[in-house]
Amino acid sequence: MQGLRDTYSFSSLAIACSGGLDSMALLRLAHAWAVEAGIALHAFHVHHGLSQNADAWQAHCEQACSALGIAFDYRRVEVLKGKDGTEAAARKLRYRALGEMCVAHGVPLLLTAHHLDDQAETVLLQLLRGSGPAGLSGMDAANRAPGLLGDPELVMARPLLPLARAQLEDYAAEQGLAWVEDESNSDPRYARNALRHGVMPALGASFPGYQQRLARGAAHVQAAQRILDEVAAQDLAACLDGDTIDLVRLQQLSRDRADNMLRHLFASRGLAMPSTAWLGEMVSQLFSAREDAQLKVTHPACHIRRHRGKLHITPKLPDLAGMRDPDDEGVLIKEGESFSWRGEASLAFPAYGGVLHFEVADHGFDPAWLKSQLLTIDFRKGGERLKPAANRPTRGLKAHYQALGVPAWERERAPLVWADRDLLYAAAIGMDCRYQRAGQGACIALRWQST
Repeated sequence: MQGLRDTYSFSSLAIACSGGLDSMALLRLAHAWAVEAGIALHAFHVHHGLSQNADAWQAHCEQACSALGIAFDYRRVEVLKGKDGTEAAARKLRYRALGEMCVAHGVPLLLTAHHLDDQAETVLLQLLRGSGPAGLSGMDAANRAPGLLGDPELVMARPLLPLARAQLEDYAAEQGLAWVEDESNSDPRYARNALRHGVMPALGASFPGYQQRLARGAAHVQAAQRILDEVAAQDLAACLDGDTIDLVRLQQLSRDRADNMLRHLFASRGLAMPSTAWLGEMVSQLFSAREDAQLKVTHPACHIRRHRGKLHITPKLPDLAGMRDPDDEGVLIKEGESFSWRGEASLAFPAYGGVLHFEVADHGFDPAWLKSQLLTIDFRKGGERLKPAANRPTRGLKAHYQALGVPAWERERAPLVWADRDLLYAAAIGMDCRYQRAGQGACIALRWQST
């Protein structure tokens, strides 16, 4: 515990208290240390409602904390089975609820009761799932886990990680601790329980002390993973071009280094780690698709796109009212949302995903003329043409977008502003010069801002 205090600054801490043997041992140990160190201690419990004994478990935790003078809080969560099963869904909700309680009480450090046997189980499970080095590294003694706790400032620590469950059992017996037994821990349908009750006793009989050796192996893998992370960070810095990845530079890396860098990219953007198969398919499409193809690979949280030799990670955005595929250069049909300008500095158009600003400028539209027009905002349908400057030709919007390097996914969300059948402004391009004036007093320039 003192090592944690040397590494992290905190004046209060909390433990995740389920009521089981491990958490009750941690509760007693943390209480003794907190009293000696003068640190405020909290205990947080999550009521999953999956067992008929859940109320009794909560009451047990609350009573134990009251006897020691430890501040207690709890949250109830409703577990709905997801695609990864009930166990995974409950775990996700549990950690998120623990994180919320940490934030609510201003506690920066959360202790969990994971021990040496849990570490061995984790490494074996990850090995059986075919995980890479990150998974085989096991659990860290302490780390920030925003993906679990929901707050990047919270630290989760596991001070019991060097201790075997047998040692905790001995401590509990010496201290006369009482704890609850979760009946689901004996259900072999859960992978961890199948290991705990079927495989690990056999390992213990043939390989005494295997837990320590698995933990030592995980520590070696952690060291290797740190090296991989350093290499990935260097490769990412070399391939970055603004917010995009230069595909020419990426292709110069070996396939293993490219995959390592891309995983690091996903992690740095807070995106779910892709599977090996998904990553392989993405890389294959990036380099094999036609140069003019509008490549889009869908990730659960974003889109991976290619544009002019660059890899772009773009958010998944909902469709907006009036959006349509403008690829076919057809006959212009006026639709959209009509409005009048009465001198406002800006007008919001939620259906078109942004705000239209009216700014005073040396070049632009006559304010009086603009106020007299019935204006329309709409997305492009195909066939629109615009002349951005007197010394530039009138061209279709597609040609302007190509010249300016505007990606296809931005074009489809760039609205147009009309006065009757005259196109005045195209977002991402600019205003049509034929309806502007200059040098005759203040003018109004249009500017679109996406929200």
